[in-house]
Parts: sequence; structure tokens; C-alpha cells
Amino acid sequence: MDRGLNLACGQARLHPQVINVDRDPTAAADVRADAHRLPFREGSLRVIASQETVEHLADPFAAVREMARVLQPGGALYLQVPFVLGYHPGPEDYWRFTGAGVRQLLEQAGLHVERIEPALGAGTGLYRVVVEFLADVAARLIPAAYLPVKGAASLICYPLRTLDGLVLGGPQRDRIPGGYFGVGRKPD
Repeated sequence: MDRGLNLACGQARLHPQVINVDRDPTAAADVRADAHRLPFREGSLRVIASQETVEHLADPFAAVREMARVLQPGGALYLQVPFVLGYHPGPEDYWRFTGAGVRQLLEQAGLHVERIEPALGAGTGLYRVVVEFLADVAARLIPAAYLPVKGAASLICYPLRTLDGLVLGGPQRDRIPGGYFGVGRKPD
């Protein structure tokens, strides 16, 4: 059956033909599983979406190999990862990836790399750093101020995100993007 998988779905449902998997019980999860040991037959899925997930896994390389295992020949993995993003435990946060790191994740799993690009540009990277910096400084002065200042800084600094378009196609686009996505295809 040509089905897809949304790995670490949270509360999102991408499509009725996509199986939602999360290790935590959520209203949207169809299957509860660990990304290192997916409960699907080898070669059983046509597409897998993994968005901002592998940074939370102790062994992202093993998890991507496991994703490749369950892909059908010719199947595709969409892998989105953070680069410039603050620490966000869920329950833990281990990794950040460059474009070259995304390439390694896909290639070591035996996937043919079709595309790697910044998912979010430098404006979003700068936005994330400035917001977190301002909230951290405020919390140093008044511990309870972290969340209110983060919220206010998010609103005030939001226009920085609109600058993504200025550098996404430029020669320095890989300096401080918010994150990357890669598409890998399992050989036929």
C-alpha cells in the first residue's frame, strides 16, 4: 500500500493517507513508536516527513537509517532540521545540522540526495537569536520576566523574519539559516 508517515506528528495531520507517529500519546497520533525502532515492515512506506525531530534523538543517524529501512524502493524522505535555533528540550535537545550534516544523515542511510536547502533564512535565524537573547537578559534581572519578554520580543522582532528572502538565494545563504531541509530517495 502506498502510504506515508509523519514522524513525530505532534498535533498535526498532514493528509488522511499519512500515518501519524509520535512517541508520546497525542490526539493526532495513530501509532506510538520510537523513531529508532519503527513498527513498519521494510519497504512498506512511500514517503516519510520528519520535521524538526532528529535533533531530539540520541542517535539521529540510526533513526534516519530506520526511516530508510521502511521506505519503499523509490520512496522519499523529507527531513527538516534546525540550525540556528535555541535549545528546546522535548524532552531533550541534542543536535544542530548544517546542510553538509543533512547530506551525511541522508547518504549514510543509503538514500540518494535530491535536494538540500535552507528551510528558513538568516532573517529567521537572527530573529530567533535576538528574541532568546532579550528574554535571557530579562530573566537574569527578573526570573519571572522570561516568558513575557520572550513574547513581547517575538512580536517586536518579527519583521526580521521577512528578511529571509534577501539572502536565501545568495552566496552566503548557509551562514546562519534557521534550518535546513533535505530530500532523500531510496534507490530502486
